[in-house]
Amino acid sequence: MNSLKTMYKELGVSEEVFDFCEKIAEDLTDRFAKIDETAEYNQLKVIQAMQKNKLSEAHFSPTTGYGYDDIGRDALEATYADIFHTEAALVRPAIQCGTHALAIALFGNLRPGDELLSPVGRPYDTLESVIGINPTPGSLAEYGVTYREVNLKEDYSFDYEGIKAAINEKTKLVTIQRSKGYATRPTFSVEQIGELISFIKGVKKDVIVMVDNCYGEFTERIEPTDVGADMAVGSLIKNPGGGLAPVGGYIAGTEKCIENASCRMTCPGLGREVGPTLGLNQAFFQGLFLSPTVTAGAIKGAIFAANIYEKLGFNVIPNSVEPRYDIIQAVSLNSPEALCAFCEGIQAAAPVDSFVKPEPSDMPGYTDQVIMAAGAFVQGSSIELSADGPLRPPYAVYFQGGLTWDHAKFGIMMSLQKMVEKGLVKLS
Repeated sequence: MNSLKTMYKELGVSEEVFDFCEKIAEDLTDRFAKIDETAEYNQLKVIQAMQKNKLSEAHFSPTTGYGYDDIGRDALEATYADIFHTEAALVRPAIQCGTHALAIALFGNLRPGDELLSPVGRPYDTLESVIGINPTPGSLAEYGVTYREVNLKEDYSFDYEGIKAAINEKTKLVTIQRSKGYATRPTFSVEQIGELISFIKGVKKDVIVMVDNCYGEFTERIEPTDVGADMAVGSLIKNPGGGLAPVGGYIAGTEKCIENASCRMTCPGLGREVGPTLGLNQAFFQGLFLSPTVTAGAIKGAIFAANIYEKLGFNVIPNSVEPRYDIIQAVSLNSPEALCAFCEGIQAAAPVDSFVKPEPSDMPGYTDQVIMAAGAFVQGSSIELSADGPLRPPYAVYFQGGLTWDHAKFGIMMSLQKMVEKGLVKLS
């Protein structure tokens, strides 16, 4: 018997869970077709940029040492600049993660006496140490950079009056976090970000606007740099790496901002001219090529999760019908037991380390214990099937990724299976 239901049963999904989930998946067919249209548009955009820069096999050759005259690196950065419609870009394996990319952009473009402003509330947990909200050696605060933030209104709209009042003669850089991070707020669309940027530039024309673009790349047909952002910053082990990039990050933006960031990434006087790619260019290019369709699969998984858990009575952000501007699905599970069970199911659906049971633990850069489920080919890759969340009310889990829609679907079904087995939800 080669039925789909039998195969899922062999992998641990009960008939009850399968039937419940399959009906929801069938009802999403038309919506998924719209996602595929966006993926097709972005696929063509990526191909167009690669063709413009005459990508060839020669660009896959490795460099070592100083990395002088790395034509593959130069072509990759030119390709990113064309995709993001910017003057320049940094795309490097030396950038360890999204937080590192953001730190490079911030330290490169801020000086002692400058002020950093977040008009969308507190940024993601790991940036608190970079900024110095949590006193940390080497933070921006230690270098004399001050920080202020303006919280969103209760309806999650921008507090324009508060933002205008917060901008002053010291305000040098404004950081906008596109995705929700470990908050239960909506993700901002590129259109919303553009409206905010336009307002900020109207108050102070020369302020630098940086957008933390993590998890948002290729979810829409335009990026924040198309609506006035001076820099868009992200990680290659999220959307733009397509699951193939083993490390790396990017910063796309104005020539001046990128040059400043490059002098922080390496050192003043060397900037972008050095940095070996160590044979990773092919993975970076191929991952970028795949990223629109990989991102589409992850979005489908997020919508599937929202529809399932909303039907079971949980608060989900975004809800089951809202448009999608990143790949993250937040589900408020209301108890640590439910949070752990969900993550246990995601881990059980992984191709790597499926036999491991995730446990909450202390994590660098986080003030609360965090549970993380990720049986990934690349450690920490959140474009691959993964889920995590801090152990604090409302015990929200943040589900993302899945290199294919089929794997994302299986992961969500297994998360529900574990919840059912532990008596945390009932399907009838």
